[in-house]
Amino acid sequence: MSQRWTHRPEGSNWGDFGADDQLGRLNLLTREKVLQGVAEVKEGRAFCLSLPLDYPGGNLLSPGRHPPELRAAMRDGQPFMNFPLSHRDPHFTDVVCDDMVLIHLQYSSQWDSLAHMGSLFDADGDGEAEMVFYNGYRAGEHVKGPNEEAGPGALSLGIETMAETSVQGRGVMVDLHAHFGRAREQVGYDSLMRVMETDSVTVESGDMLCLHTGFGAMLLELERNPDWDSLHNSCSVLDGHDERLLEWITDSGIATICTDNFAVEEYPKVGEELSLDRQQAAYPIHEHCLFKLGLPLAELWHLTELA
Repeated sequence: MSQRWTHRPEGSNWGDFGADDQLGRLNLLTREKVLQGVAEVKEGRAFCLSLPLDYPGGNLLSPGRHPPELRAAMRDGQPFMNFPLSHRDPHFTDVVCDDMVLIHLQYSSQWDSLAHMGSLFDADGDGEAEMVFYNGYRAGEHVKGPNEEAGPGALSLGIETMAETSVQGRGVMVDLHAHFGRAREQVGYDSLMRVMETDSVTVESGDMLCLHTGFGAMLLELERNPDWDSLHNSCSVLDGHDERLLEWITDSGIATICTDNFAVEEYPKVGEELSLDRQQAAYPIHEHCLFKLGLPLAELWHLTELA
């Protein structure tokens, strides 16, 4: 066993996929799961599951994340957009466009990598909590801050380890919007099971769970000019404080959770006073999935047409 930790969090799968595993539940996306998904294709239709990268617009949804900045690339001190190469040689007929973008990677449709959220946890067993991530990878050593050598960035658990797998398998849709509309519904275990039973949805180990809430479609309707109430009080979210829901995520064996809402779960709103009687995660589903299970989360997808 790796020397990164001497004991693992309760309910976690650290070490189950190997001492140095960085994929977590993505290991369940086997060739058999890919073939199972392919075998269920009936119509051969394709769907873009990404919102435009400049949605939702503004920064009311997440104050630290701002819309992308698009600009022309520069060449020889000049903007390289609609640039006739005849400026360099009158014999050339080419007109060239070349641009660049500065983007907050979690502004619009996104995956949360396993380096996105860790926890303060006593992985050494010495009574002192450390900043650690899935499978015991350490802040400051494997996930670097801006003031650390070779930082900032994830030397382990980065999104590239996920991308290299291609993340393909069998997707299963649970259409929460069909049952709750755009009401702010906190969906716990009982509600989720009731929806799945009503719609005859079966989830198997290795499946990629997709939750359609209608939030992505609402963002498109707001046309990059969203209001606070719509952003923070609309559409279904998972109830991360429901222990039975967390247990089901573990026991179901799902490989990912993909949603069209923000944060997957209900989240502490800016300025909101919390009444806590113990130390706990502000985002319990993030902690349970990213930190304990190595289960990637997808947010702000566009699932309405697929649903």
